Amino acid sequence: MNTTMNDLLTRRSVRSYTDEVPPMEVIEEICKAGTYAPTGMNRQAPIIVAVTNREVRDRLSKLNASVFGRDDMDPFYGAPVVLVVLADTTAAFTWKEDGSLVMGNLLNACHAKGLGSCWIHRAKEVFEMEEGKAILRDLGIDDTKYVGIGNCILGYTAGDYPEAAPRKDNYVYWIK
Repeated sequence: MNTTMNDLLTRRSVRSYTDEVPPMEVIEEICKAGTYAPTGMNRQAPIIVAVTNREVRDRLSKLNASVFGRDDMDPFYGAPVVLVVLADTTAAFTWKEDGSLVMGNLLNACHAKGLGSCWIHRAKEVFEMEEGKAILRDLGIDDTKYVGIGNCILGYTAGDYPEAAPRKDNYVYWIK
């Protein structure tokens, strides 16, 4: 089995991380992989906000937790890095799908680089909040056009790497 197929078949969602921040070159390479995801008509509607600053990461975690009323937890599971994927709703009618493909590339690239990762939802709700919009505006991002797709948390896995759950019956239907 080639490396790509092995990575696709062995990647898992990780929910326990060490505090160690991966090298910036590795994070940059993962982000680059995200930018090569397919997009409708190559319009490249998504963008990635790479958060390595602990204070901003913690702010995003608190905002994310507040969406579902759980201020007592870290929905980022201690991961030191968050790659937020947003998409320009005016760039293409496929902006949600495009952003989802970027998320997939990021998750798979993390695994290929030996890091744990997990898709964390509620990016849409976080960047609909005034504090989330302010973060975007501070970066020069038009908060009226961009919608949150997901948060790719990443870092070094603490503990054992998760095992695969069995695949469900009838996952694939064939027409031959």
